[in-house]
Amino acid sequence: MPQNHFRNLLTLAFVGGIIGLARLMESGDPLSGRLIFARTILGSAMALVAGIVLIRIPDIHPMAMLGIASALAVAGPQCIEKWLRWRVREREASHK
Repeated sequence: MPQNHFRNLLTLAFVGGIIGLARLMESGDPLSGRLIFARTILGSAMALVAGIVLIRIPDIHPMAMLGIASALAVAGPQCIEKWLRWRVREREASHK
């Protein structure tokens, strides 16, 4: 992996982690070490998904990459959580 791509992926992970922490701070949930760690990891992982764009567009501008990463770090966990809740409700309804 070229050095530039590795640096970009580290930047994406860092930005995603910061967004995860910011979302935790604004959520009003009680803070715990476990929750801080989980939200940071989840935000970082979602932002790293933006690295897939590097496969299709290797010369993408870094600001465009950060924009995609930020959008995924913010919206990604919410979409996954809503989908999982929907699946659980659907499964519970089918077992009644």
